[in-house]
Amino acid sequence: LHETLEELIRMPSVSAAGYDPGEVRRSAEFTADLLRAAGFDAVQLLEHEGAHPAVYGEIAGPEGAPTVLLYAHHDVQPPGPDEEWHTAPFEPIERDGRIYGRGSSDDAGGIIVHLGAVGAFDGKPPVGVKVIIEGEEEIGSLHLEDFLAEHAEMLAADVIVIADSGNWKTGQPSLTTSLRGLVDCTVEVRTLENAVHSGMFGGTLPDAIISLARLISTLHKDDGSVAIPGLVHGEADPLDLTEADVRSWSGAVDGVELIGAGGLTARMWMQPSISVLAIDAPPVSEAINQLVPVAGAKISMRLAPGDDPQRAMAALVSHLENNAPWGAEVTVTPGAAGEAFALDTTGLAYDAFRTAFREAWDTEPNEIGVGGSIPFVAAFSQRYPDATILLTGVADHLSRAHGPDESLDLDDLKKGIIAEAIALRLLAQ
Repeated sequence: LHETLEELIRMPSVSAAGYDPGEVRRSAEFTADLLRAAGFDAVQLLEHEGAHPAVYGEIAGPEGAPTVLLYAHHDVQPPGPDEEWHTAPFEPIERDGRIYGRGSSDDAGGIIVHLGAVGAFDGKPPVGVKVIIEGEEEIGSLHLEDFLAEHAEMLAADVIVIADSGNWKTGQPSLTTSLRGLVDCTVEVRTLENAVHSGMFGGTLPDAIISLARLISTLHKDDGSVAIPGLVHGEADPLDLTEADVRSWSGAVDGVELIGAGGLTARMWMQPSISVLAIDAPPVSEAINQLVPVAGAKISMRLAPGDDPQRAMAALVSHLENNAPWGAEVTVTPGAAGEAFALDTTGLAYDAFRTAFREAWDTEPNEIGVGGSIPFVAAFSQRYPDATILLTGVADHLSRAHGPDESLDLDDLKKGIIAEAIALRLLAQ
C-alpha cells in the first residue's frame, strides 16, 4: 500500500478549472484498477455530462450482513507556487515518519484506508462493501447530487463512512461530529465610468480599490468577529487547544493577533467566519497614476451548524449592498452555498468505530468539529435518511491540507486501516 500511496500522490489530479481534466480521468482509471486488484466487483467509472468521473465498486457480503458504503475522493487541490514547497508537490518524499505531497492527506489517505481495510480480509469482508471515490470534491462536489440521483439504489447502504476528515492531533483518533456550512459571493465596486488622472481628480473622487477596502472592512467588528447580524453562533468542547497551538499549526507571523471572541474551538467550528479569497484589481507591476474605476472581490462566509445557507446568503448580500462607501455602485453576485451539518453520533455503528479506534490507537477517541464545509455529507443524509453517516480520516494537525508541504503521518495511516477493519468486523456482529 505504501507504493500505491506514492503513485496516487504522483497524479496531478487537480479538478479545478484551468487544469488538464485528462489527469483527473487518468486518476479515476488508476483508482478503478486499484479496486479491481483489491477484489471489488462491478468496478466502473460513473460519468455525468460536464463532470469529472467518480469510481465505483462493490463486494457482496454474507447473507443478512449490513452494507457499508465507503467514500473518499481522488481529485486534489492545485499545488500553488512551487517555491513554497520544500519538495516537488507531486513527487512523494518520506521524512520523519511522514509522507509529503499534494493529496497525501486529502484524500489519498482516505483511499488507502478503504483499500487496506478491505485487504485485511483478503478481499472478502464480513459485511457488504460499496465504495465511491469522487472526482470533484475539491471543487464543491458539483455533480455529486446528480450521481446520487442517477445511482441511488446502487449507492444505498446501512452505514456510510466518509474518509475525508482527520484526527485532532497526531496519535489522537477522532470522529468528526460537525461541519460548518458555506456561502460565497463576488462583489464589484465601481466609482467611475473610466479611469482618470489621479493627480487631476485625486482628493475629489474615491478610487474603486479604496472603496472596496472600506466595504470589506465593514464585514468585521473591531475584535475581528463577524459583523453581519442574525447568524447562528454555537459552543464547542475546548479540548486542549491553546493560542500557541493555533499560531504554530497555522504559521501565523509574529505579532499578528487572533480575531473573534469566545473559545478557540468554538471560533473554528461553531461560529461564522468571513474571508476574502481574492481581489480583482490592477497588479502592482501594472500600476499607473490613475483612479481605478472598478474593483472586485470574492467573499466566503462559513456558517455554524444550525444556520440556513439561503438566509445567510441574503444577509451577506444585503450587508454588502447597504454599506456602499461614498455612494459607490455595488453589485453582488451570489455564488455557492453548502449546508452546515451536525451528525447524530449515537447507535451501533458509532459504538463500533469508537471501539475500533480505541483498539487501534490504544487511547480514547475524540469527538471534534471541522471548520471547513463538506457539502456531500448533507447530500448523503438527504438521499439516505435512514443510514448512519460517519466522518473519519487520517489527516492531523500537521497535515497542511490545501497548503504547501501537505503531508500524512504513516503510523496514523496504518492505525486508520486497522481501525476501519476492526469496525467492519464489529458491524458484521
